[in-house]
Amino acid sequence: MENPNHILAVEQILAAKQSLPGALLPILHDIQDALGFIPPAAVPLIARALNLSRAEVHGVITYYHYFRQSPPGRHVLRVCQAEACQSVGSDALAQHVKAKLACDFHAMSEDGAVTLEPVYCLGHCAVGPNIQIDETALHARMTPEKFDQVLAELRRKP
Repeated sequence: MENPNHILAVEQILAAKQSLPGALLPILHDIQDALGFIPPAAVPLIARALNLSRAEVHGVITYYHYFRQSPPGRHVLRVCQAEACQSVGSDALAQHVKAKLACDFHAMSEDGAVTLEPVYCLGHCAVGPNIQIDETALHARMTPEKFDQVLAELRRKP
């Protein structure tokens, strides 16, 4: 059964944004910002409000890697995969991170602490490889050893 608070939040966002030109993306961003993900029950509500098919709404959600369809872990960890970071070792870092978390990109660690996502530029190209934790904490010149320390701290946080 869908969370009634999620439905209420979606309905409030739709009421505020549905009349905007090109409202779909702003609505999806607001829902994810409010709930951490886009609940499956939101798709028919959005489709009806914007006079779109469910397939159109679902297609946009699944096209953009930014949107999640299930709740994230307590923290979201993004590993930069852009060319500048790749040139200084982000591929090896990503493999290390995946092994430490025992999950792939777009998945959550078994303990629910971390959802792992790729990102394609954090804007700190000169000091890569970079990771971002949640929406604010950027870490530059990340190494596997530094990552292990960051992860240990992250797992201690609620």
